Amino acid sequence: MDIKKLMAEAVQLSVEHKYKTKPNPVVGALLYAKGKIVSSGAHEYFGGPHAEVNCIEKVDPDIKKEELTLFCTLEPCNHTGKTPPCTEKIISSGIKKIVIGVVDPNPLVSGQGIKKLKDAGIDVTVGVLEEEIKSSNEFYFFKHENKRPFVTIKIAQTLDNYAADINGKPIKITSEKSNQDVHNTRALHDVIVTGGNTLRNDDPTMNARVDFNVNQPKRILLSSEIKADFKINFFKDEHFQIIDDADLKKVIQIIYEQNFNSILVEAGPKLVESFLKDDLCDRFISYQSPNRLGDEGISWSSVLNIIEKNRFNLTSSYTIDRDIKRVFRND
Repeated sequence: MDIKKLMAEAVQLSVEHKYKTKPNPVVGALLYAKGKIVSSGAHEYFGGPHAEVNCIEKVDPDIKKEELTLFCTLEPCNHTGKTPPCTEKIISSGIKKIVIGVVDPNPLVSGQGIKKLKDAGIDVTVGVLEEEIKSSNEFYFFKHENKRPFVTIKIAQTLDNYAADINGKPIKITSEKSNQDVHNTRALHDVIVTGGNTLRNDDPTMNARVDFNVNQPKRILLSSEIKADFKINFFKDEHFQIIDDADLKKVIQIIYEQNFNSILVEAGPKLVESFLKDDLCDRFISYQSPNRLGDEGISWSSVLNIIEKNRFNLTSSYTIDRDIKRVFRND
C-alpha cells in the first residue's frame, strides 16, 4: 500500500471543489481495501456533508469493515457545526484504521479528532503529504496560524503606471483575458474589499463572473459617506457590508470574526497604500498593460515604491494576452 500515492489521490479529490467549499477547507477522502480504492468522497460545498461521510456512505456494505483503511487529507472534525462530528461517523462505521494527511489548525478540531479516534481503538497515522495539503488550503491555514485573513491586493496599471485619468475616471487598461483572470482570482477569495472612490468612479459589480459554480465572495465597502442604494451595481444583492472605520486593523479583525479566510483588495491607490503602510498585504498582484496613458493621471507610483522598499518577493511573472501579470509575496 503506497500511502503517499493514495493520499495524493485524496488531495486531488479535494481541490476539485475549491470554489464551492470556501470558507471551509477543501478535504478529500477515500477507502482502500484488498489492494484497491473501494470508495471516495470530498467536501463538495459549504454546509454540505464532509468528505469522510460522503466516502463512507458510498462504500459497498458487503466489504468487511476491518479490511478498510480510510485516507483523509485533513483531521476529521470532532464538533457539531453545520454537520455532526465526522469522528462519530467513522467510529460507528467500524473502520479500524485511518491515515490523516495533516492536523487541522482550527482550535475547535486541532488534535481532538485524532484523540477521539485513538480512544475508540482506531489505528491512526498522521502526517502524509502535509505541505501539499497545506498548500491546497493556503488561506485556511494562514488564517488560523496568524489570527487574521490572508490579504491579496490586485491592481491594474498602464505602462506608465497610471490607474485612472486625472479626474479619477476609469480607463480601459487590461485585455479581456486579463479581466477573466481577475474574475478567477475573485472566485478564490472569501471577501472583496473596496473603497468609496472606486465605487463612485467605476460603479463596479465586484462579483466573480466565471463559467463554473462558485460561492460568491462577500463584498465589503469601506466608507463613512456612501449608503446602500440598489441602483448601484455593488448593492444589487444583499451579499455586501459597509464598514465605517478608517482603522484597517480593526476592519481586518471584523472580517476575521466573521470566519473568513481571505480578502482581495480591489481599490484605488489611496486605500491600497494604506493597506501596505499597515503591513496588511500578503500577496500583491499587478496587471500591466503595454499602453501608456500619455497624460497626467492617478498614479500607482507611491504604491509601487512601497512594494520595492519593503522588498516584496517576485514569485511569478508571465504574459496574459498583451499584458504582464506579476505576483509578489510579502514573506
